[in-house]
Amino acid sequence: MAETQTQTPAPTPALPTSQDVDREAERRNRQLTLTLIVAVLVFLALTGLAVFGLTRDASVTQNIRDIFIIFLALESLIIGVALVVLIIQIASLINLLQNEIKPILDATNETIATLRGTSEFLSENLVAPVVKLNSYLAGFQRMLEMAGLKKK
Repeated sequence: MAETQTQTPAPTPALPTSQDVDREAERRNRQLTLTLIVAVLVFLALTGLAVFGLTRDASVTQNIRDIFIIFLALESLIIGVALVVLIIQIASLINLLQNEIKPILDATNETIATLRGTSEFLSENLVAPVVKLNSYLAGFQRMLEMAGLKKK
């Protein structure tokens, strides 16, 4: 005789409650605080070691200083190039705004003004007379009903 096995459905994961979310946020805050404290301590230790090492031998300090000045000069060149590229990008953006987007906005405003005029014209010359005619016809129909010439 064959045994039939029933499969039980996998339990659905429970939705996180507000307490779970609060605990997770608190854990992340603690982890971030601990990471920042460790980073500050490592930075202070490295600074102390650098100061101690640089005060030991003047020739080594002069060589490190010269290398650092060279790196700062290279960094200044890179920042200068980045600023030139940024200025060129800003100039092209201004050119785009003045020569392409402004005419599009002007044409859009002109179209809106034309549509506004068209809708006012239609309202005055088409809709208003039709509404007035309908009101006259409704009044005439009501008059006929009151006179007994037309049934409701």
